[in-house]
Amino acid sequence: MMRGNMNNMMRQMQKMQKQMAEAQDQLKEEVVEGTAGGGVVTVQANGQKQILAVAIQPEAVDPDDVEMLQDLVVAAVNDALTKADELTAQRLGKFTKGLNLPGF
Repeated sequence: MMRGNMNNMMRQMQKMQKQMAEAQDQLKEEVVEGTAGGGVVTVQANGQKQILAVAIQPEAVDPDDVEMLQDLVVAAVNDALTKADELTAQRLGKFTKGLNLPGF
């Protein structure tokens, strides 16, 4: 009886691992967008925190204040990465609920 329960539990774990791997692969395809400066800088990232695109509106470019543009880019990237983390938690949270795993 104990062996049957153990085998069943192992099968369930393998199924969950497969589903989790599929969900992680799907995160590559999902895109989030971070912005700064009211949208003058926009950064797109996928759910695996890879930066896909950076768009900068001409009004954000001031040759006398390059530092401001740099700050806007950093803020937009951080916004996109935060949204990627939130997306990951949303997609993978169902697999880690109640397990207290770090990073989820």
